[in-house]
Amino acid sequence: MAKPSTFKNMVLTLFLVTLTASAAVGFVYELTKGPIKETARKKQLQAIRDVLPDFNNDPLADQTTIKSAAGPVVIFPARQNDAFVGAAVKTFSDEGFGGRITLMVGFRPDGTIHNIEVLQHSETPGLGDKIQKTKSSFSDQFIGMNPDSTNMAVRKDGGDVDGITAATISSRAYIDAVAQGYAAYQDFRQQNQLQQEL
Repeated sequence: MAKPSTFKNMVLTLFLVTLTASAAVGFVYELTKGPIKETARKKQLQAIRDVLPDFNNDPLADQTTIKSAAGPVVIFPARQNDAFVGAAVKTFSDEGFGGRITLMVGFRPDGTIHNIEVLQHSETPGLGDKIQKTKSSFSDQFIGMNPDSTNMAVRKDGGDVDGITAATISSRAYIDAVAQGYAAYQDFRQQNQLQQEL
C-alpha cells in the first residue's frame, strides 16, 4: 500500500533526491578535476611551445607574474640546456570591440617577437576575428618585430602596423596587448639582471 502524499513525505523525498544529486555532482567533480587541470596545463604548455624557439625546461614551473597598469601579466621563461632562449608572455587588452583579447607572445632574449598566438577573444566574426592566424595573415607582420624600435600603433594612427581593414578597434587592442606584454617582459628582464648581479 502506497504512503499517503503528505507535505512531510514530499519534503523528505525532495531532500533525498537533492542529497543524492549533490553527492553525484560532487563525486563527478572530484573524478574529473584532475584530468581537467592536466588538460588546461597541456594546452597552456602547447601555446608556449607555439610562440617560442625550442626549450627543454618547464616554463610553467618557472612562471612569474608582473603587475602592469592594466593587471597581472604572466611570464613563462624558457631555457635550452640552461641557456635563456626567451619568454612567453600571457598578456591581454580589454580594448577589443568584443571585450578582452588574450594573447601568448613569445619574445627572444633581445626583445624581438618570435611568434604570437591568440588565446581568447570575442571579436566580430569575419572582421575582428582576423586577429587569429587561421583567419588572416595579420599577425605575421609582428614576427621579428622589436617593439622597442617600432611605433606600436596602426598606420591610421601614425604607427608602423598594418591594421585589419574595417577592424581598427580589434587591431588596436591586439597591438595594445603586445605592447603591454613587451613592457612586462622588459620588467622581467630588468628584475632578472638585478637578481643575477646580487
